[in-house]
Amino acid sequence: MTLQVRALVFDVFGTVVDWYGSIVAEVARTGLPVDGPAFALAWRAGYEPAMQEVRSGALPWTSVDGLHRRILDRLLAERGVTLPQAAAEDLNRIWHRLAPWPDSVAGLARLKTRYPVATLSNGNLSLLVAMARHAGLPWDAVLSAELFGHYKPDREVYLGAARLLDLAPQQLLMVAAHPGDLRAAKACGLRTAFVPRPLEFGPGAAMEPWNEGEFDLVARDIGELA
Repeated sequence: MTLQVRALVFDVFGTVVDWYGSIVAEVARTGLPVDGPAFALAWRAGYEPAMQEVRSGALPWTSVDGLHRRILDRLLAERGVTLPQAAAEDLNRIWHRLAPWPDSVAGLARLKTRYPVATLSNGNLSLLVAMARHAGLPWDAVLSAELFGHYKPDREVYLGAARLLDLAPQQLLMVAAHPGDLRAAKACGLRTAFVPRPLEFGPGAAMEPWNEGEFDLVARDIGELA
């Protein structure tokens, strides 16, 4: 298969970094009196509904940092946990300090020798920059849904990324561990690469279903994609 690809953009949460393992480790490190795995899953579960509140107009535009903090405050209150303001803010910033998957940094570095590599994440710009510095992610550019005033899977995000990179949609390869993200990108004309992360939601969790042949490329990790 020949793909006329001139740049790659990556989903980040779950695809490039391990949010579940990082949050579980943070709960253990800080001694937060909650069940770490359940807390991580509940925090992430609030993410899509929170973005939908923005899409529907129930919330004005709110960054992912802001959405994460709203979810965190609710989860702590439900569990009867009270934290000082500074501690709650630091906990919320765990999303800035997520650990990369073992293949991510080296795989991105290999890809970067031939193609521009960039984020295409719902995470806000400051979050993505801090994460890249923490994890050593060698991005050529940091593209955030925040730049377009929309959250994925809104088409404005995918087409906006192609526009900012001065490319036709079919010249841009979207890489993600989430079939829904890739389907939305494909509907906008982007090429697609699926990198499954079976441990994204913890050991034994079910993965989002996908069909053989629906994406241009499938690779077991970013190293194999490179």
